[in-house]
Amino acid sequence: MMLAVSCRALQAANQGAACRLRLHPLDGSPTWRGSRHRAGKTRELEQPRRATHGEAEPGTSTSTSTSTSTSTSNSDNYTSNHHTSTGTSTDYTATPAWYTTIARSFSLLHSANRAAKMNIIKLQKKYPQFQQGEIFGLQDAFRKLDIDDKGYLDEGTVIKAAQQSEHQPYDVVRQALKEVELDSSRRVELDDYVDLISKLRDSSPAQQRMSTGPTRPRAGTGPKGSVPSNPGHASKGSIGGGAGGGRIQVQGSSANVTHTINEDERTEFTRHINAVLAGDPDIGDRLPFPTDTFEMFDACKDGLVLSKLINDSVPDTIDERVLNKPGKKIKSLNNFHFTENNNIVIESAKGIGCSVVNIGAGDIIEVREHLILGLIWQVIRRGLLGKIDIKLHPELYRLLEDDETLEQFLRLPPEQILLRWFNYHLKNAKWNRKVTNFSTDVKDGENYTVLLNQLAPETCSRSPLQQTDLLQRAESVLQNADALDCRKFLTPTSLVAGNPKLNLAFVANLFNTHPCLEPITEEEKAEIDDFDAEGEREARVFTLWLNSLDVKPVVQSFYEDLKDGTVILQAYDKVIPGSVNWKHVNKPREGQELMRFKALENTNYAVELGKQVQFSLPGIQGADITDGQRTLTLGLVWQLMRKDIVSTLNGLAQRLGKREIADADMIKWANDMARKGGKSTQVRSFKDSSLTNAIFLLDVLAGMKPAYVDYDLVAPGRNEEECYQNAKLAISIARKMGATIWLVPEDIVAVQSRLITTFIGSLMSTWEKTGGQ
Repeated sequence: MMLAVSCRALQAANQGAACRLRLHPLDGSPTWRGSRHRAGKTRELEQPRRATHGEAEPGTSTSTSTSTSTSTSNSDNYTSNHHTSTGTSTDYTATPAWYTTIARSFSLLHSANRAAKMNIIKLQKKYPQFQQGEIFGLQDAFRKLDIDDKGYLDEGTVIKAAQQSEHQPYDVVRQALKEVELDSSRRVELDDYVDLISKLRDSSPAQQRMSTGPTRPRAGTGPKGSVPSNPGHASKGSIGGGAGGGRIQVQGSSANVTHTINEDERTEFTRHINAVLAGDPDIGDRLPFPTDTFEMFDACKDGLVLSKLINDSVPDTIDERVLNKPGKKIKSLNNFHFTENNNIVIESAKGIGCSVVNIGAGDIIEVREHLILGLIWQVIRRGLLGKIDIKLHPELYRLLEDDETLEQFLRLPPEQILLRWFNYHLKNAKWNRKVTNFSTDVKDGENYTVLLNQLAPETCSRSPLQQTDLLQRAESVLQNADALDCRKFLTPTSLVAGNPKLNLAFVANLFNTHPCLEPITEEEKAEIDDFDAEGEREARVFTLWLNSLDVKPVVQSFYEDLKDGTVILQAYDKVIPGSVNWKHVNKPREGQELMRFKALENTNYAVELGKQVQFSLPGIQGADITDGQRTLTLGLVWQLMRKDIVSTLNGLAQRLGKREIADADMIKWANDMARKGGKSTQVRSFKDSSLTNAIFLLDVLAGMKPAYVDYDLVAPGRNEEECYQNAKLAISIARKMGATIWLVPEDIVAVQSRLITTFIGSLMSTWEKTGGQ
């Protein structure tokens, strides 16, 4: 970069000077050509490339066996008499100050040029397969890509450039770049670039090991049951360490670790992202991503694609104003910006119920393909199944079985409700089969054929049932789905293979677009409206928190799943390690429920443990939990969650000389932090009505990190919509800092005191973890 700047500065200086300076074509030393004034005339004078005995460097005079005398006139007409050994003298214009400056600069330039040449020689020795001219060519190509003279390139730029120059597929270049030893910043310098090209041209051992994925035979050319996928659904084999049967092996965190990527899932999830994010103002220009390469995974590293996908699945989860985006304020994103964006991704994914136990922001930045694919599936799944809600589809009431209450029905996980819907239509079609899963029961295509015919009899026929070739039948099934504009997530091969994720996504999309259930009556609607939703907000948050502890089984229906006490006892053991004596715990056999008296033993034990750690549990007994008593169950789980939050603040408690942080300590910390940010807002409790506009929470965040809160985005909070926008902004800023936030904007607007306590507690924990920075 210094070399380029020097050249530009000297070029500018030369434009106003009579003297022209060039680098010698052989060794890079300066050659000086200029004009000198003598008796009103101008003549050309070429100075030698370097001073030798008896010669003068530009701007200097040298005495040898004869004397040299110099006299000067005014600054515009310097005259020098140079007496040579022969006694002759030459009168020419003396060297001005700018000439000396340029000479010295060119001397530095000469040194830099020699250093650059030495670097070329060094690279040639390191990569003897390249001629010096080729190294120079690679250096020129690198400099053309490095338009800002930073001395390095990002991986995306390098992959695209090498694709074009070396005529190699994206994944081949990508894998070769993985073999190059980059530093933690993942910046590609000239040496790394030459190494990459060397690997691509030489076919390194790792490259030789790589093979393409399975080819899909065309109908009539392959074995029985083979059929081409729908145009646009074909999936080419990809590079990544070998693939077979639609699976791709990718390298893990070390050379001895590999992970498997399902090719159909990669293709269909990429296609979904292309569809739902098309035209996005921030990333729309990147789309569509190729569905047969890993380019989409690489694009996820800055956090923007995943943030947009989360907002598509669960709208308003992320306030996109908080995201780091390239633009006027940020010219280009760096790893720090990536980390902040991916903090938002990870914490927001937790907030919508995704399990992110084994993935962090660093895994996304480092493009751990199997982890990113798993996260993408969870986000897509959340969006699809989140619409299976009786509030959105009151006609789900039609699926209640005889003697089943609405409360019992709503305890079912969404997958079970989806299967109930599937079988409801099969029964009405007088079909003699039922589905119990999204794999073996659908892989032959028969049940799909009947379902589609029942949903749209005039559009979808049962003719696929006449086909004996499974792949041909699967293709016909998907053509029927295409007629309903529902050909999504499945290909003939993934249908026949019984891929449970893609089949679940296919059926969920069918339900969301074509539920085809009879509307409910006014009487039935009244029953739904009267359904007791006491503690629903808190139950949702507590469910997310319990699942974040990785309890088994996953909590779907809060009150129902806590009745036997096993989940609560697992939570105790996670929050207070070693507190549970598992010899005293009754565990149900797989697929079975505990008898009531054994469940009571567990829940009584849970209450007793709470009393041992000074929980406030007046009047509560194990039977209250086993019977699903809402208020008392919420009270116990709330205190357990609060215990989990304050346990991260033990260091602060010790500094305050206390055994444990109390609510008053949290309120004092929050008020102090708001003052630290220069604001005067204060609260007296977490029930303070002023919290509804979220401005106090934003002031607390500004006290923690002033640059994170842009008050131009903060509304006065004059109405519910402004309060909601402020609350959404506060949640996203907190997640950007890395705080785990479980509540949603509505909880803040409604001043849910327990949930706001968790918000402040999480901020305190984050503040402590970062050392108050």
